[in-house]
Parts: sequence; structure tokens; C-alpha cells
Amino acid sequence: MKNALKIIGGLIIGIAAGLIIGAGCVVMFTDTSLTEYIDKFKSTEMSILPAAIIVSILSFAASLVILITAHEAGHLVCGLASGYKFVSFRIFNYTFIKIDGRIRVKRYAIAGTGGQCLMTPPDLPPEKMPVMLYNAGGVLANILLLAAAVPFLLHAENPLVKEAIALFCLTDLFLILINGVPMKVGGIGNDAYNMLHLRHNLKAKRAMAVQLRSNALIQEGVRPRDMPAEWFVADHDIDYSDPIEAAMPMIRASRLIDEMKWDEAYEEFDKLYSRKDVIIQLYVYEIACELAFCAMVTGRTDRAQSLIDDKLRKYIDTYRKMQSTKQRLLFAEALCIESDADKASAIYEGVKSSRDMYLLRGEVDSDLAVMEQIRNAAIYPLA
Repeated sequence: MKNALKIIGGLIIGIAAGLIIGAGCVVMFTDTSLTEYIDKFKSTEMSILPAAIIVSILSFAASLVILITAHEAGHLVCGLASGYKFVSFRIFNYTFIKIDGRIRVKRYAIAGTGGQCLMTPPDLPPEKMPVMLYNAGGVLANILLLAAAVPFLLHAENPLVKEAIALFCLTDLFLILINGVPMKVGGIGNDAYNMLHLRHNLKAKRAMAVQLRSNALIQEGVRPRDMPAEWFVADHDIDYSDPIEAAMPMIRASRLIDEMKWDEAYEEFDKLYSRKDVIIQLYVYEIACELAFCAMVTGRTDRAQSLIDDKLRKYIDTYRKMQSTKQRLLFAEALCIESDADKASAIYEGVKSSRDMYLLRGEVDSDLAVMEQIRNAAIYPLA
């Protein structure tokens, strides 16, 4: 019932917003005054109103798909122009990734994002790595679309067509502002913020280069333990409120799990978790998951159970079908806390049989190897 009320309430708010936005567009882009618009609206036959509402909803949904796709395509084009190489291109939950010379489609999502274009930076020292055009590409694409749409808005005669184009323009303008004006949303910097931040922060630029390169390798099937060790040297004076910098100790700790150094990994994730008040929430959830896993496989089951509260359980359930790391966590929980060898075996076999469905091939190979190691350990024998 709560979900139904939220949907209905959101729909009502959306309709009201659409009518207000439509009025604003008419006043801004035509010679009609607000008073004249209200008088015309009152004289409009009520049969037209449902059509206007439907058009506003459909045009807004279509605008989001078109504009987010164009935004990520802008990153792709500008990245290629800067010397970057294509890795993956995601729109909502669908990711296009090149595997063995062919483009394949897989499902993957990240909370708070509608799309993502990931590329490998050129082989240059961090201080020379280009970051401006790559980050600006999305906003540039949206600006070009807005410039192309305005003439159609000014010359459209059909009111429903004008309404649809107006909503497209306003949605595009909104995306331009939230990506083109430097700001942080939920602790995460937008494109404009990253442009300025990376330009003057060598540590963050080096961290971004390592993250992009390790991401490319892991999607190609390389396990973290097999990546260059010099990438994972500990940095000092990390700004944990900066997601780019904070990701580095997380990657380093995750590599320790792949190396089966679980006590060391526990210590690293425990240190990270102690800074949860300054680290972005998405990272806190990831750190809690890995800390709980390390706690379970090192005999700290009470700590693991205290970490897996209702919020973390919901987070795990959200990503369990897309991320093998969540299946590894559930596998450890089945063995170490529930003492259910059959359930653990089913989780392991499920990940193994669906290996090719996962986006991060190196990650799933690592998780399968870790589960095999736990499975074969005398303290946790499987039936």
C-alpha cells in the first residue's frame, strides 16, 4: 500500500509539475502572458487535458532516455578524441561491453546513476593524463541537443508537440545544470566538479587512472591479484570524503581478499569502516559487505552479524543478481553462520553456472576461487 501511494502521489505531483512547467514554457518561449495562458486553459475542452497529461509523461520519459544516452555518448566521443579506449557503455541497467572483439549486452546498475561510460586512459604519466574533455563530453552533448531542439520549439504549431519539445528542452537544461555546475550530490562530484578537482589534484588523478585501468582489466577477466602490484601501494593523507581517493584503499583491501589474506583484509576494511561518517554511503555499504565477509571467514561471526542489519540486507538483495561479491558473502554466511552446506553449495554452483552473465569477469573468477578455497578448508567442509 505504501508503494502504491508513493506511485500515485508521485504521478499527481508529476502531472502538477508538468502543467506548471508547460505554463512556464509557453510564457517564456511565446508572446502569451500568464493571464492569457490561464484564460486559454480555462476555455480548453476537458477532452484535451488527458492527452496533454499523457504527452507530458511520455515526453519526459523519452527525454530522459534520449538525453542520458546522448550524455554518455558525449563522454565516449570526447574520451576517444582524448586518447581513451572504449571499455563499456551503460544506459540504466543495460551495459554494452566489448568481449573478444564483439559487443555484448549485460545487466548492471549502480545506485544513483542513470548511465556510465567507462574507458581506459592513455598510457601517460598521471600528471599528463587528459581529464578535461573526457569529463566535459556529456554536458557538451546535452548543450548541442538543446541548441538543436529550440528552433523546433519556436516553430511548432501543434500545442501537444510544443509541450513535448518544451519538456525535452527543460529536462535537457536540468541535466546541463546538474552536470555543468560544479557540485557534489550525495558526496559524489558531478562532471564539472571532477574536471576542476582532477585538474589540480595529482593524487586524485592517479587514483582515477588506476581505477579505470583496473576496471578495464577486471572486465576482461583479469583477477585483482594478477594486476600490477605498484597500482596498490598505500597512499598517505587520503581525503576519505573524496570518492575517487577513498576508492583506492577499498580496491587494495579487495585485492587482499583475492590473495586469500583475509585477516589483513579484515584489518583494512575495519579501518575504512571506522571512517564511515565521511565516506559516501554507497562505499559504506560495500565496505560493510566485505568487512562482514572477512569477519565470517576469520571466525568473527558476532561482528559479521552486527554488520548485516536490515539496510545492508536490502542492499545485498538489490545487487546479488549483478555482483558475484554479494553471492560470495551469502555463501560465507550460509557456511559460517547458518552451517548450511547445501545452501552454500547451491550458491557456489549458481555463480559458476552463470559466470558468463556477470559484467566483471575477473571479479567472478576471484569470487569462485575464494569460495572454492573456503569450501575445501577442513573447518568448513561441504557435503
